[in-house]
Amino acid sequence: MPAISVGVQLSSFGLPFKQAIQVAAAMGADSVEVDARSDLRPSELSATALRQIRKLLNDLNLRVVAVRFQTSRGYDCSDELERRVAATKAAMKMASDLGANVVVNQIGVIPESLEDSSHQMLRDVLFDLGRHAQHVGAFLACETGSEPLANISGLIESLPEGSLAVTLNPGNLIVNGFDLTGLRKIAPHVLLVHAKDAVPDRARGRGTEVSLGRGLVEFPEIMATLEEQHYRGSYVIQRDGSKNFRDEVALAIQFLKNI
Repeated sequence: MPAISVGVQLSSFGLPFKQAIQVAAAMGADSVEVDARSDLRPSELSATALRQIRKLLNDLNLRVVAVRFQTSRGYDCSDELERRVAATKAAMKMASDLGANVVVNQIGVIPESLEDSSHQMLRDVLFDLGRHAQHVGAFLACETGSEPLANISGLIESLPEGSLAVTLNPGNLIVNGFDLTGLRKIAPHVLLVHAKDAVPDRARGRGTEVSLGRGLVEFPEIMATLEEQHYRGSYVIQRDGSKNFRDEVALAIQFLKNI
């Protein structure tokens, strides 16, 4: 197995962009995930700013591997849908300009029936975004967690090839009561992995996030399955709500690189 690329989410540091990338580089990260709402905004990324950002990253031996663009609603909701789609396309263009091929968002609820009107609407939007992705070179990769993997793979199969990719978040799956059943089937569509760990918590009715390597997520198994598909994306460390985020990220980087 070749050496993996380990990244971090810049927004988790709670620092201005320039400071955040310096911290990420000092920790030994290879790549970063940029938040299109808090780190950099598409409307503010002029040609001059883009050149400056690329130089800063190059000087630190970092690359942008993904842009996170979290919307308040999914693409299954008709309310202000056109605005969300336009904003998503802007985020995809920004990702491409930064050298990344992934935009991360949750797509909304996947209806069970293909005959459901919201299912057709969702498919139409994803088809449209897929065509835009072919044009700009950055793809929407839905983040796992709110649905079983089988639901996502079923949706992908109902779409033209290249319409939708996947950001695998195994920790989110455990937190929401799901598992990695179906990983092998969805693996060919994974463009990014969010390295997040968790344990089930029956008392709370949902899982609890824990430090990387202390939960039930079998990262060696995930890596081996993705390697079968020649996965060359990054493993971006995600740790929500930690009081010692920097210390945990530093340990998580070493954990992943030692596998």
